[in-house]
Amino acid sequence: MKYLGDYKIVLLTCSVIALSIYIAIYRIEFGNGNFTANRTDGGGKVSENPFFDDDFMFMSVSEDIDRSFSLHYDYYRESCPSAEKIIAKSIRDISDVKPSVAPSLIRLLFHDCFIEGCDASVLLDVDESNTSEKEASPNLSLKGFDVIDAIKSELETVCPGVVSCADLLVLAAREAVLVAGGPFYPLETGRKDSAMAFKKIAQDELPGPQAILSEILARFASRGFSRRETVSLFGAHSIGITHCTFFENRLYNFSGTGKPDPDFNPGVVQELKTKCPFSVSASSPSASPGLVPSLPASDSRNSYGMSSGSSNDGVIDLSYNNEGGDENFGTRYFKRLMEKKGLLFSDQQLMGSEETELWVRAYASDPSLFRRDFAMSMMKLSSYHVLTGPLGQVRTTCSKVLPRN
Repeated sequence: MKYLGDYKIVLLTCSVIALSIYIAIYRIEFGNGNFTANRTDGGGKVSENPFFDDDFMFMSVSEDIDRSFSLHYDYYRESCPSAEKIIAKSIRDISDVKPSVAPSLIRLLFHDCFIEGCDASVLLDVDESNTSEKEASPNLSLKGFDVIDAIKSELETVCPGVVSCADLLVLAAREAVLVAGGPFYPLETGRKDSAMAFKKIAQDELPGPQAILSEILARFASRGFSRRETVSLFGAHSIGITHCTFFENRLYNFSGTGKPDPDFNPGVVQELKTKCPFSVSASSPSASPGLVPSLPASDSRNSYGMSSGSSNDGVIDLSYNNEGGDENFGTRYFKRLMEKKGLLFSDQQLMGSEETELWVRAYASDPSLFRRDFAMSMMKLSSYHVLTGPLGQVRTTCSKVLPRN
């Protein structure tokens, strides 16, 4: 029996050594609950292929993994079972009173995740040791911080120190998509919060309203998004508002020609000129405010979806008074691009290549396809470069990092 015991020890040791060698060669990654084998081919490229199917359970490994170090569904089942319900109800209640909360939170999520991942760094205020992303010019018009703070306060009352601001933001944005008429999509949770902000990266990397197509695609591709996924995410421009300053050069002096943008529908140009009178700023490209307009969407029912108020407010409702109804979330945006009615230069750029135009036309004609693709892209965006386990913290106040021990 002694030799049998020694045999088992030797066999176990050999198995561990063999597994270590295999991991080193194939660079097996364990992430988001999936097993992926990456192997560098002769050309230096990395190929990714599913290593196990979804039903496979590698018990000898999974039993020893601390699940708090990874994202998974129902992460707060034991620690804060009411967390997702609290977030969902709060967004619905706020949206009933303030519909503009939806585009604000969707934009806030994008500006967080696009810069160094979904880590709630965009929520941080300036302190003596930190530079805030809020100060980056593309983020100056961000809204929704008060909404996140209010929900976080409620969560801290129910489950103190448990729910991260990063998880709160992605879950709030998902509910915002729903109340705006968009699709539901499942989300894994377990994100942790960053202890630092990235102002310079936010300043340099967030695409602006004057961005050309090659720049837009390059920025998204560098973060792992295909052209199809990029076009689908732009469908969020179906809601919210924008200001005249971000597109008025297209009305009066496009590229220094002294004429409107030839890719802007002439009828729309004439209508917009009544809302956006010529100004000095119209003679030069607008300053970049970031990709998605975030100020409150108009509740006005005036012609062309223009906001109520003074005739000089220069605000245009991107939903055109909910044109087509909530069921047309996204698809109305793509239909308008096909008619050369995209307000922002960056929007109309999606018609500038065969591949992106193909997806614009596909989403305009097939709402179900758009909703599926948009949901998948939002899931991917919401899980981009997350922090888990000891790599981050759970802030008790979303605008402030926890004190270092």
